[in-house]
Amino acid sequence: MTTTTSTTSSVSSASSIAKTLGAGSGIDLGALVDSLVTNQFQLKNQQLSAQADKLTAQISGLAKLKSGITGFASALQSLVKGGTLTGQPTTSNASAIRTSVIPGAAVSTVSSSIVVNRLATNQTATTNATGLKRGDTIGTGTITFSFGTRATPGDASTFSATSPADGFTLDITSTDGTLDGIAKKINGANKGVTASVVTAANGDARLVIKGPTGAAKAFEISTSDTGSSGPGLAILNTSGSGGATTIAGTPQDAELVVDGVTVTRASNSVTDLVPGVQLDLLQTTASAVNIASTVPTDALNQAVKDVVDTYNEMHSVIVEQTNAKSGTLAGDGASNQLARTLAGITLVPLVSGVPSGAPTTLAEIGVKTNRDGTLSVDQTQLTRAMTQWPEVVEAMFADGTGATGNGLSAALNAISTTTTSPTYGLDATTARLTQAQSDLAKAQDKASSDADALRTRMTQQFSAMDARVAAYKSTQAFLTQQIDMWTKSDN
Repeated sequence: MTTTTSTTSSVSSASSIAKTLGAGSGIDLGALVDSLVTNQFQLKNQQLSAQADKLTAQISGLAKLKSGITGFASALQSLVKGGTLTGQPTTSNASAIRTSVIPGAAVSTVSSSIVVNRLATNQTATTNATGLKRGDTIGTGTITFSFGTRATPGDASTFSATSPADGFTLDITSTDGTLDGIAKKINGANKGVTASVVTAANGDARLVIKGPTGAAKAFEISTSDTGSSGPGLAILNTSGSGGATTIAGTPQDAELVVDGVTVTRASNSVTDLVPGVQLDLLQTTASAVNIASTVPTDALNQAVKDVVDTYNEMHSVIVEQTNAKSGTLAGDGASNQLARTLAGITLVPLVSGVPSGAPTTLAEIGVKTNRDGTLSVDQTQLTRAMTQWPEVVEAMFADGTGATGNGLSAALNAISTTTTSPTYGLDATTARLTQAQSDLAKAQDKASSDADALRTRMTQQFSAMDARVAAYKSTQAFLTQQIDMWTKSDN
């Protein structure tokens, strides 16, 4: 079954009529109708097309600005987070003490002398049961770890539990009851105790359990069996009847002499002795290890230049888009606000709490604003700032948050967030123009529909006229023929 709408029928009729237009009058009425319709809608279509082109250019311009400022902020943030612009700790003996920056911390001027008298150690417990394989069922029930101190390795009487109790208990089910399952359960508890299964030369599997380092981290293992299959969890006991696990090592704290002061720490990874620096103790030392720091002056110099180059690229895009005469975004509030805010970046305070006389802005370390709005670097002033205030310049490139006082990356991120706001920034303008683009498309569709309707109406009108002209011609021909006949008969 075929369904034809009235609109389709009208267009088809008009098309059919157009094929015969002019047959009576001899005039190309189809071309005449097209010309009349085109002339009537030409100006409106040109205006709509120009508006569409302008909106497309404006939306494209906004996309360029947003991409530019967000890309600028993102690139700088990645550089800052990469750690190449922050001071790095150094060590005179990396085989004894390894140094690294604590994540999120800033390394200030560091100068410490450290002697490692003793490393932190831990306790190890190894099962002694024989004839077991990794996947053999051991049993079900509970395993309890108790932490404390032990004066003599393997001597239960010298263990003193921490008060209040410091430990944990694991429930062992039938799915956990093998040596491999118990090891996985212990490791999954994330209590600082690790376990692994080692197969001896004779094929016997042994469970090896290691506790945390530190004098207060000796441990005892006690168990409670609830199942009847297998040798039972009692093979893990470290004391009492049924104790079948051997304890080795006496947990102790690391002992260091830091700038003449003796200190102890429970771990060989120490983070509270040198500000911003993690010390990993690897071996004892007979003499002092010197810990210092270096400021990445070359990287900071290059970062300043890269920021200036990127700014100038961004400035060029902004000028192109907001030019009062030729810019597609001339007069746009959000775009002009971005231009004004970014132009003031050299005067934004990037650090706070610095000594009197220290630079706080890009302008004060040698970043100059030229008459055309671009930036340039006064290398002499930058070198002087790097020499006199290296830590302050480093702080300008620290990873922080907030519009002022927390580094250039934070300031640029604040500008990016504000100027791309969906409420009043570039995103708001984009949304408004996109809606206008949608409305314009509807107007263009209506103009096209109106033109089609006019073409149909005029085609029908001219068709009727052409038919009348054809009838008049037919009558004229008949009358002419009759007159000719009358004339001949009179002769």
